[in-house]
Amino acid sequence: MLVSEFDYELPAELIAQHPPRERRGSRLLHLRADGAIEDLAFADLPRLVDGRDALVLNDTRVIKARLAGRKASGGRIELFVERIVAPREALALIRASHPPAAGAELLVGGVRVTILSREQDLYRVAFAEEVEGVLERFGAVPLPPYISHDPDEADAERYQTVYARAPGAVAAPTAGLHFDAALLAAIEARGAALARLTLHVGAGTFQPVRSDTVEAHRMHKERYSIPLETMKSLENRRVLAVGTTSLRALESAARSGELEGETDLFIYPGFEFRVVGRLLTNFHLPKSTLLMLVSAFAGKDRILEAYHHAIALRYRFFSYGDAMLIER
Repeated sequence: MLVSEFDYELPAELIAQHPPRERRGSRLLHLRADGAIEDLAFADLPRLVDGRDALVLNDTRVIKARLAGRKASGGRIELFVERIVAPREALALIRASHPPAAGAELLVGGVRVTILSREQDLYRVAFAEEVEGVLERFGAVPLPPYISHDPDEADAERYQTVYARAPGAVAAPTAGLHFDAALLAAIEARGAALARLTLHVGAGTFQPVRSDTVEAHRMHKERYSIPLETMKSLENRRVLAVGTTSLRALESAARSGELEGETDLFIYPGFEFRVVGRLLTNFHLPKSTLLMLVSAFAGKDRILEAYHHAIALRYRFFSYGDAMLIER
């Protein structure tokens, strides 16, 4: 299967650079199971669910993962913390004019950071202080590369779901950004269950597919945890995954039998879904693994038709953009 089959042309002005004024202010494209497309407002979501449904939310919290620093020689570097592995250790991407060697020292806000080793695309680094404190004092919100402005106080609030709880993600589970507390309450008032899990979105979500064929691509591992009460709440209900991260956690657990661990599950057309029947998600980049996932869920031709419809009607795309509700 060729990666080029999952391409489409997107006018640059449709890439949302800022969120709408209100979280629920986005539009919602409803791709029904019969192939019909409905153009709705996100605030219409409660009327599309009832007591038969369970919505699964990813409660991961985005950390301030992007750090600016310098080498001992004075050269500038950017350190992007992908995962905290110990109080003073992390795995990180490092952008520098020359890749640093093991043993090299960096300075981030006056805090010494030592390169311990190289692990594929990532570096294992040791901080002279606890990593969480360094990120909180000197880190920046890790906005996606297609958002052109530097992160500000508004991003610190809006690039985070209202139900974020467990710190550890370096990208937001963006389907959840549309919800406010009142909308969640309206969904529960309809009789639908709200269930939670945690999948810490990793830096791999920003990485392009570098192979020509889909099957040659390998996903980065991401940590997930699903409470037993969440799984019990899904029994005898229609499962609506809020975001591709919730879907990947549920489908990973269905295959491994493990409610906690790491997943590198890669979902593309031909995948057999065992848990999720409906998916709430944003619009995804051309030739991305997430576009392949939604194509597996609804059919590639149906998804590309829906995307072309969204472009024609000037929907807003990507992390701060509009949403889709997809029926499998």
